Amino acid sequence: EGMSGKVQTIYIDPPYGIRYGSNWQMRLNDRNVKDGSDDNLSGEPEVIKAFRDTWELGIHSYLSYLRDRLLVARELLSLSGSCFVQISDENIHLVRGVMDEVFGSANFVSLIPFAKTTGTATKALATEFDYLIWYAREIDSLKYRQLYLEKTSTTFRSYKYAVAPDAKSVRPATKQERENPAILPTGWRLAQLSFAVSQDPGKPEERFYTFCGTKYDCGQNRHWKTKNPNGLDGLARANRLIGLASQLNYIRYFDDFPATALTNDWTDTGSAGYSNTDPKVYVVQTDTNVVQRCVLMTTDPGDLVIDPTCGSGTTSYVAEQWGRRWITSDTSRIALHVAKARLATATFPWYSLYDPNGEDVRQGFHYKKVQHVKLEHLANDELSEEETL
Repeated sequence: EGMSGKVQTIYIDPPYGIRYGSNWQMRLNDRNVKDGSDDNLSGEPEVIKAFRDTWELGIHSYLSYLRDRLLVARELLSLSGSCFVQISDENIHLVRGVMDEVFGSANFVSLIPFAKTTGTATKALATEFDYLIWYAREIDSLKYRQLYLEKTSTTFRSYKYAVAPDAKSVRPATKQERENPAILPTGWRLAQLSFAVSQDPGKPEERFYTFCGTKYDCGQNRHWKTKNPNGLDGLARANRLIGLASQLNYIRYFDDFPATALTNDWTDTGSAGYSNTDPKVYVVQTDTNVVQRCVLMTTDPGDLVIDPTCGSGTTSYVAEQWGRRWITSDTSRIALHVAKARLATATFPWYSLYDPNGEDVRQGFHYKKVQHVKLEHLANDELSEEETL
């Protein structure tokens, strides 16, 4: 009541389906749940009645249940807000259709597969991923903060060359050098070589470029990545060009940017998201990293986050850690008890607030910044820019 348009992010982790065992368990210390057995339902009479009444029409009841909550979520969200629904592959196509109806298909942002703690065995391929369906309240007004991961040479296999200090010679890097660039000879750097040509026709008079006495041709229907030969001159002065046979290449070093932008490939979640200070409580508990990324991508410190499916309180835990305001609710007293205990005993790292008085969290935190060397900077003799991580 009175909260319309004031919420920045809503995270919904509904039941994935309508089976007894997937949603309820009798005691907190008993993880053995037999599907279809009333003995394994929650001991709360109102929950048992709600379960039977809610799912009376099977999948139709399930989608109606979800649609009701999504309609309220849309009203609560600000114009720049986001709604995430966590779901398995069982009903993802149906949930996507309901969200299209509620938010409008034009406001779809992304489908994010993320690795679960353990794979689910089936008669065929085991299921390793669950999914996040992300919709914006208004796609043109969406608040989005780019997140970064630490770049590793083992992940980016294209960095497979060792380049000499003068950039005049290059050789394939050994497996050990790719895994640990620090063991390269003094002055040598791990790099990838990119063809210095892009698609689409360029100006005929700019087709050829001479480098180190060799004339290179970008092709009749191509153009140089630097748009014109003057940019290639800048790369040459920066020792970022190398010719291999008839091909002119741009040298991109591994340490040009020590991070990589987060995409929708979240294969690094799962068991890695838990620690001794934040252990897993429920069998179906969501990896903290998954919720954390959603919150950090779409909110700023001081913004309001809502989770109407509290569970073990992961969303509240993450929001509290990162200075976001939060509201959470659940139909089960057991879930709320677990969440309260988790939040009351949680310990978090200290953060340095941007506000010099250390009072206004809405001004944000002091974040680490790193240099990001790009081709256009080198081509135009410009200083590299800083990225805020």
